[in-house]
Amino acid sequence: MSTVIAEVEKLAFSLSEKDRAKLAERLLISLRPVLDDEEDDGVAEAMRRSRELDENPEMAISHEEFVKSFEEYRR
Repeated sequence: MSTVIAEVEKLAFSLSEKDRAKLAERLLISLRPVLDDEEDDGVAEAMRRSRELDENPEMAISHEEFVKSFEEYRR
């Protein structure tokens, strides 16, 4: 990993969870031409969910809520 990438990663991890999510979204948007492959169901689903969250941000849950829900699902 290059020094620049390591530094950017260090700075990114110092951000709040909300700001990291915003940064991740912006980075993914910058890659959309690469990821805009409707043949890949996983990418298509991720894009659909991203649009859904953009339209309804109140649907978002924290990492802790996700983990709790996942653990309950596994029981």
